[in-house]
Amino acid sequence: MRGPHNIWRLIRTGATFERTGAMKVALEAMDVPPRLRAVARIMGWPFKWLGYKGDPNLPPVTRAITALGPAYIKFGQVLSTRPDVVGVELADQLRVLQDKLPPFSMALARQSVETELGAPLDSIYSSFSEPVAAASIAQVHSARLVSTGERVAVKVLRPGIEKAFRKDLDAFHFAASMIETLSPASRRLRPSDVVRHFEGVVMGELDLRLEASAASQFDANTKDDAGFTVPLPIWQYSGRRVMTLGWAEGLPLGEPETLRAAGHDLVALSERVLQLFLNHALRDGYFHADMHQGNLKVAENGDIIAYDFGIMGQIDEYTRRVYAEILMGFIRRDYRRVAEVHFEAGYVPADRDVNEFALALRAVGEPIFGMDASQISMARLLSYLFEVTERFGMETRTELILLQRTMVVVEGVARSLNPSMNIWDVAKPVVEKYIRENLGPKAAIRDLGRTLMVLSHFGPRLPQLVKSALEGQAQNDEETEEQRRAVTFPMILGALVIGASGLVVGLLL
Repeated sequence: MRGPHNIWRLIRTGATFERTGAMKVALEAMDVPPRLRAVARIMGWPFKWLGYKGDPNLPPVTRAITALGPAYIKFGQVLSTRPDVVGVELADQLRVLQDKLPPFSMALARQSVETELGAPLDSIYSSFSEPVAAASIAQVHSARLVSTGERVAVKVLRPGIEKAFRKDLDAFHFAASMIETLSPASRRLRPSDVVRHFEGVVMGELDLRLEASAASQFDANTKDDAGFTVPLPIWQYSGRRVMTLGWAEGLPLGEPETLRAAGHDLVALSERVLQLFLNHALRDGYFHADMHQGNLKVAENGDIIAYDFGIMGQIDEYTRRVYAEILMGFIRRDYRRVAEVHFEAGYVPADRDVNEFALALRAVGEPIFGMDASQISMARLLSYLFEVTERFGMETRTELILLQRTMVVVEGVARSLNPSMNIWDVAKPVVEKYIRENLGPKAAIRDLGRTLMVLSHFGPRLPQLVKSALEGQAQNDEETEEQRRAVTFPMILGALVIGASGLVVGLLL
């Protein structure tokens, strides 16, 4: 369905921003260059009458985004964590998108619960409150279990949410294909791949069984993390459209003044949020990828409570090591090494100049070290980063999109608590520990042990593999002796390696 009919959807997007007054506000807040600002206004103004009206009680940008639907709301949630990009006033307006959207009716919520769990609601919950939070995909109710009296949170998907998302995603796919067709230079950013990645993430969020599983896995990974708590799912009362999990009691992380009045140390909280994320991403390769203020609370004892596990990120061990080296390079202000890591990982084409790339990275890193964080214009920094990627032909890495996006969000959350924080100083102990444990001699020995252990599993099959290879070579009279040796030598070497692997692994372990 990704045809020209989506042009209508895209026109209505621009028209809605124009009709609600959001276009002018957004362009000014993000400090868009005057020429692009004029183009956007000219393109949107003729179609103003086609735009959605939205809720006139909401501020312009929030009004436009909520009128356009859930996929747009997701994007607005990200911007709400970046007052340094969109301005403090607009960020505060967008924070409504995190958990204060209009709820759907109690009758629909009860019906969804009973249909999904296959039992009358009153037989499962002794109490079931009005919605306590409502976001783009679901709303949450406070309840108590009949069986134990435990207070729980019951998350219920919005009716028709799947259809609404598919409509938006269809338009996004069409827009990406049009951009690639009309602007060949944009293909290095792989807009279609980015949309496909976003689609995979969002559609996974629409099955609450997967979210329950993610919460369980995340708790197992982080159970020993001091000052961090994950509410656990209650499996027998969870399904695809309904999830029941332990209640998270605490103050919202998005209310700094309330937290300060309650006696919490905002500087310590800001540092812990960032360090927890880095630990989860580097140590575990499994992290909460939707860590905006609406999904974080602070318990009375100061613990940070994370919830809403619909979007989780995973990165393999090799990528984690590359990411850690890049971070460490910035921390040490060793821009040459940062540049080399980008080339070694294939993030920058090999025909580009590593020295020039190092100089460009210095222009990114030095302002962060040289100024108080509250003085840094992240909007300008991001603009310059885009220029750097274009100049050096860097393609979008879809496997890193979620990691990079979450890093931006988490840093925004931390800076909302402590505007003067230096992210490099806070990140340094976490990154240094990871590098010490995963990039040194011990890590190399551990990697060798793992490799040999895997190879040893093929030991019983090696004689037959070698025999088949030799017989196949003998039947091919046209092969040269050199070609036969080239094929046979690796097989014999593999047999020797595997034969010795048991002894080596035993010594290592």
